[in-house]
Amino acid sequence: MHPDLLAPLRSERLDLLPIGPEHADELAAALADPALHAFTGGRPATPEEQRARCARLAAGSPDPAEQWGNWVLRLRADGALTGYVQTTVRAGAAELAWVVGTPWQGRGLATEAARALLAHLTALGTTTVTAHIHPDHHASARVARALGLHPTPRTQDGETRWQADLPRP
Repeated sequence: MHPDLLAPLRSERLDLLPIGPEHADELAAALADPALHAFTGGRPATPEEQRARCARLAAGSPDPAEQWGNWVLRLRADGALTGYVQTTVRAGAAELAWVVGTPWQGRGLATEAARALLAHLTALGTTTVTAHIHPDHHASARVARALGLHPTPRTQDGETRWQADLPRP
């Protein structure tokens, strides 16, 4: 496992900050639109549920063979917390996920944040990245394509596995 995985990251417009319970209320508000769950199911988390989730994510994986990285996205222009990116790293391979709240969608923030995370993972020696995306979630498919991921024939829980092999640093 790499000790630098959880470093704060920066992109052109965003600060990517390691997630913590202190982000829960803002994150719950940013992700309160039920439409965000159209492809993943469930419902928006209450602030209390989000606090428990943030604490669990910040504590890291209980499996010593994998490492979790979770960052909230803070828009520097106005300080708004707009969503999050996350990764699970196991044996040099990383799975990525991204969520941007409805008010900030369509601005390229998910792509920008995911690119910053991908560059970080590449620098740390990650060799393969994947993402699981619902076949009808065209916005997430555009993010994956922008990162250089390609759909594979594999599916999991109704989602298509996207994958890319990364260059060695």
